[in-house]
Amino acid sequence: MAKQIYWLSDEEWARLEPLLPRGRRGARRVDDRRVISGIIHMLRCGARWRDCPAEYGPYTTVYNRFNRWSRQGIWHGMFLALTGHTGIYGSAAIDATHVKAHRSAAGAKGGTSPRP
Repeated sequence: MAKQIYWLSDEEWARLEPLLPRGRRGARRVDDRRVISGIIHMLRCGARWRDCPAEYGPYTTVYNRFNRWSRQGIWHGMFLALTGHTGIYGSAAIDATHVKAHRSAAGAKGGTSPRP
């Protein structure tokens, strides 16, 4: 089975490139388009960052760029440019918890209690 790799289209890249931070000091940057494609791929597949395909560059770079840009709020601008919405909602609650109760937790053992 062939490995499924995601790449930003030319149109998507043209909309995102102006939003990226510039002038960062340090080591030579890994290609932004390649790293963003890797970030999107990893978010879509839900795998561990360590399992990022080598085509996107070092997994540490992919993760660090995602993490740094998350703290800086850069992703909100990107979402807005691509979808017209920032992805921020006022509030949301998702709950998938359950509690396992003992079979006698409903009070069946011993019958009903007398009411005053």
